[in-house]
Amino acid sequence: MIEIDIFKELKGVNRDINLKINLEVKSATFISVTGESGGGKTTFLRILSGLEKAKGKIVVDGKIWLDKNFVLPPQKRGVGFVFQDYALFPNMTVLQNLLYINDDKKRAEHLLDIVHLQEYKDRYPSTLSGGQKQRTALIRAFMNKPKIILMDEPLSALDPVMRAKLQQDILVLKSEFDATVFMVSHDPSEIYKLSNYVMVIKEGKMLSFGKPKDVLLKTSGSQKLSFEGELLDLVKKDVIYVAIIAIGQQIVEVVLSENETKDLKIGSKVRVSTKAFTPIVS
Repeated sequence: MIEIDIFKELKGVNRDINLKINLEVKSATFISVTGESGGGKTTFLRILSGLEKAKGKIVVDGKIWLDKNFVLPPQKRGVGFVFQDYALFPNMTVLQNLLYINDDKKRAEHLLDIVHLQEYKDRYPSTLSGGQKQRTALIRAFMNKPKIILMDEPLSALDPVMRAKLQQDILVLKSEFDATVFMVSHDPSEIYKLSNYVMVIKEGKMLSFGKPKDVLLKTSGSQKLSFEGELLDLVKKDVIYVAIIAIGQQIVEVVLSENETKDLKIGSKVRVSTKAFTPIVS
């Protein structure tokens, strides 16, 4: 069981916010952390790792990591961290990057097998693709058999195909090492695929926490489909308007009446809903 009850004052560019998270989850659970930028998601991960100070309490499997009288140092927390920018040592080969964390060649070879990097183990990071670098960073985080893995948007720079492959690797590694994972992500499909639970943080507060289906599926009333996107443009055509909206990796056009455009502004977030009972999936 992991118990978290933390508080920290955050200095923002426009205004200050108070990060306050109170959470209790079972170990070996996958929790995605999402929400608007600047809300405190990365700071939350850094507090769990011990890289950032905070007030409150963190207890992991009965062991105190943080309370009012004690702070467990980062190196003793058994945490693995996966960054968006890989953070590999450029002067070390793939294998050397792994052995730097833990000089256990058998475990390193096993991890290389899991993510299909055996043939690249003697290569340097500069000769690897983005996906290969992130695979290396991912398995490096598991070299010490960590209790908790922290991931800060680890797949956001990858193309959709490579992203899907890495998602599967993450699930395999989590299952094998029985680790608890906290992952920051803004991709709803990724969150739905990987997570047991989703935590939404807004302006430092935990806005919601629950299973992906309950948190991500926001349809209401008679709406059957609902998607969030960004309004890119409004084009007038005769007596109607066409809204150009970015939804995930797709750009869509939606026909609107003049009345429906009154409160819309270019660049704002919008929700596209339909009452269709027979959508076509192809």
